[in-house]
Amino acid sequence: MENQNTEYKESWRDEYIKWICGFANASGGKMYIGIDDKGNITGISDVKKLAEDLPNKVKDILGVLVDVNIKNDLGKDYLEIITDGYPYPVNYKGKYYYRTGATNQELKGAALDKFLLGKQGLKWDGTPEPYTSETDLSDLAFKLFKDRATETQRFDEDVQDDSPRELLEKLNLFAVGGYLKKASILLFHPKPEKIFTGATIKIGFFKTDDDLAYQDEVRGSLFEQVDKVMDLLITKYLKAQITYKGVQRKETFPVPVGALREAVLNAIVHKDYSSGIPIQISVYEDKLIIWNEGELPENWTVAKLKMKHPSRPYNPDIANAFFRSGLIESWGRGTIKIFNEAKAAKIPVPIFRYEDNGFYVIFNFVEVKVEQQVLDLIKDDSKITIAQMGEGLDIPVRTMNRILNDLKDQKIIKRSGSKKEGFWEIL
Repeated sequence: MENQNTEYKESWRDEYIKWICGFANASGGKMYIGIDDKGNITGISDVKKLAEDLPNKVKDILGVLVDVNIKNDLGKDYLEIITDGYPYPVNYKGKYYYRTGATNQELKGAALDKFLLGKQGLKWDGTPEPYTSETDLSDLAFKLFKDRATETQRFDEDVQDDSPRELLEKLNLFAVGGYLKKASILLFHPKPEKIFTGATIKIGFFKTDDDLAYQDEVRGSLFEQVDKVMDLLITKYLKAQITYKGVQRKETFPVPVGALREAVLNAIVHKDYSSGIPIQISVYEDKLIIWNEGELPENWTVAKLKMKHPSRPYNPDIANAFFRSGLIESWGRGTIKIFNEAKAAKIPVPIFRYEDNGFYVIFNFVEVKVEQQVLDLIKDDSKITIAQMGEGLDIPVRTMNRILNDLKDQKIIKRSGSKKEGFWEIL
């Protein structure tokens, strides 16, 4: 079966060098010539000549080396082309391709910029912003950082005496050439959205998916956004249950404040700010959804977030400043903390879901039957795989298959199309 590292082709065409380019730019892979999409060996007739020509052809066009091996099964010859992942960008006739999942994608725009930076060992938040100086930054944002850093003692003891330049230097927020890094603009500029489109957070209360009752857009430095978002969620968007113990009043929110704050912080720290799309928080009567444009580290899955894992921040410079201010931990414990807070409050554990367009954290205020959760996933993405469903709901694939078969037997859903290109329908 085709996957991240395997591609099947029944016959050879020179345009398939694009796929080799995609493997070279990703983590490498194998292409088989003489095998159909279903993994059936069809064989090829000119196997020896092709095995001789291909290495030179690939080298001339891509500048990379591949191993080409002749294979035989049941009397049918086919080729195995092995491509290693390369540490530098590889292009096919001036275009860059990248293997992701079972597809080969041409990289353009922001995706291409991000890829080229990654091959240089750089992150977007660490690149220079030449049109902004330290005099443009916010005194309030610096004060917020200093006050928090003083409380947590994760920074120099004399942080209150540091000038903005000294603070930026200690946080390593100057790029080569003396320019400010993009991270410094997001962290300390009073209006970073003026420079980077979408550097804001949108909050909306929905009666239904297409009925928005009211909304807010939170602006300002990232340090300011944390406090503003939490204040809005607690005072305007979430309804607290009021109880009394004697004369003492107690407010209990449908989402533990600690878990909610951690989820908001994760969204801010790990967002892809080159996308130009704001973080979006959707609040309903029965759930709260936090979405941010971003991606998991390579070869990571949602399941990895639910166990102890190393810290791999999407924006290292932003994450470092948030850690020094005491807002986050640096040991990859944020997602585990969200789960533990939910369990301690005896509410449904949140659902983590990762798709090509971003990352979701879903807090359900009441226990939702797993069948309804499956239907919600299908409604959001009709092409979602069984493995992705199981991963998002923390359910084994075998159990997921049983649930889906039950829903199909009840004529609630059906599967249409081929195994590779098929989709789910809610009946």
